[in-house]
Amino acid sequence: MKVALGQFAVEKAWQNNAITTVSLMEQAEQAGAELLVLPEGILARDITNPKLVLTAAQPLDGPFMMQVLAASQGNSMTTIMSIHVPNGSDKVWNTLVVVRNGEIIEQYRKLHLYDAFAMKESDNVMAGDDVPALVNVAGLNVGLMTCYDIRFPELARRLVLDGADLLVLPAAWVKGPLKEAHWELLVRARALENTTYVVAVGECGVRNIGNSMVVDPLGVVIVQAPETPTLVYADIDPKRTAYARDVLPALANRRFVTPRLPHEIQG
Repeated sequence: MKVALGQFAVEKAWQNNAITTVSLMEQAEQAGAELLVLPEGILARDITNPKLVLTAAQPLDGPFMMQVLAASQGNSMTTIMSIHVPNGSDKVWNTLVVVRNGEIIEQYRKLHLYDAFAMKESDNVMAGDDVPALVNVAGLNVGLMTCYDIRFPELARRLVLDGADLLVLPAAWVKGPLKEAHWELLVRARALENTTYVVAVGECGVRNIGNSMVVDPLGVVIVQAPETPTLVYADIDPKRTAYARDVLPALANRRFVTPRLPHEIQG
């Protein structure tokens, strides 16, 4: 599978971000990508106005997504991104959406909210409650995660045990002391411990680090973007995954049960 990583700096106006998103979709499709991953929260961003996630939020049938869906019509490329969606209360969902051929084929509400490093995502965002379903892309099962989720190994392990062949992670990773090191360390760790590919795409710009990357099932970084807007590509090779799981059968050797959310256990 050929994957594209579309890294850009999200602007205040959703219209500008829609133009950028559609342009990246067109470029990736023309290059033969079967999967395009974009950053987290691409509807609108203003680091001086944290409440913009509330005032700029749009439903999944709003004008931003209508432009995205129209751009995806008529081709088989799958596009994954995250936007903020109203939930009928005084908060929003941080919703990852999977788009193909003019339709939203899957969505995932971010489980782990970024209440860390002097930031508090939960002030404006409501956490989701469900592990996302896998999405089949070009014969491979894709597991869905969003940004801060990468710090919680349970979700990655659950998705892989559910059958994920690779994990995707739209993100808006905030700059700060050691934060760039955390990003690479965590993405590589989730790939290596689960012997799976991880496709992690970060927003760049004033606040966030960019540094989008693809890591293979043995923890090797096979492509990495800089801190500026770019569109990069990588190949996902199932033979590499099979080889990694042959020489490093960590999944087969594990002693712990499959991670589950509390309500799944109670049910």
